Amino acid sequence: MAKAIPPVTHRGEGKFWFMKMKQVSLLTRDDTDKGQVEAVQVCKTYDTGSASVQALKGVSLRIQPGEVVAIMGPSGCGKTTLLNCLSGLDSVSSGTIKIAGWDIRALSDRELTAFRAREMGFVFQTYNLLPVLTGLENVELPLLVSGVSPKEARARARASIELVGLLDWARHRPAEMSGGQRQRFAIARALATRPSIVWADEPTGALDSATSQEIIDLMLLLNHEHGLTFVWVTHAMEVAQQAHRLVTMRDGRIEADRSLQAESSALPALETLPLSGTKQESRRNDE
Repeated sequence: MAKAIPPVTHRGEGKFWFMKMKQVSLLTRDDTDKGQVEAVQVCKTYDTGSASVQALKGVSLRIQPGEVVAIMGPSGCGKTTLLNCLSGLDSVSSGTIKIAGWDIRALSDRELTAFRAREMGFVFQTYNLLPVLTGLENVELPLLVSGVSPKEARARARASIELVGLLDWARHRPAEMSGGQRQRFAIARALATRPSIVWADEPTGALDSATSQEIIDLMLLLNHEHGLTFVWVTHAMEVAQQAHRLVTMRDGRIEADRSLQAESSALPALETLPLSGTKQESRRNDE
């Protein structure tokens, strides 16, 4: 039986509650599991009142640390539901989900929230950047909410923005950015918490093909250079075929799960991506 994370004090009960939880978890968890996802016979049923809809039907999936896994399937197949359940954004009706060695169903709501903030990053199709904040402020906001000191949050946010090559745009608001720049800031926000897993739900869905490839190349570079585990949900085969594995879903079940050959043609693109603020993306009108 999996151990649950020890009780965590609320932020109001201690300035460093989040830091204390992180220290406790590092002492009690095997770090060889860091980044690993394991789902066993996961079912999810939605009760609409008049009927029950079974969105996931006994899904089992294992993702190793450092993998890039794409999940594809027709609309309504359950791929976004699976991502939400794996990340703990939605509960499951039955089955087991372990992330980085922890059984997330054994965690309280408070523990799960803190666990997500520590282990996971999220990238969405619509960016989810607050329009009244600058790019830098958007990236540092989750850190501040998690109890990180303002000084450390600012430093970590700047480092993440530099990693995606947009430090010169840190003081700009989302409305002044192109779609590709907004998604880069969304990725920087996901990286600022130093996660072991990044979940990306249609990360290129709102972008043109050229900008989409830039975002995919950036995530592949981050995977290659930093060992980050990425899980993409996508409708686009040209995106999915660049992952390490392709999981295909239909009617709430995994229909196929196959390894993909690395595309040698992707290597030159990775080598040209910015690793620091010295090479900045020029603004593109891709609205």
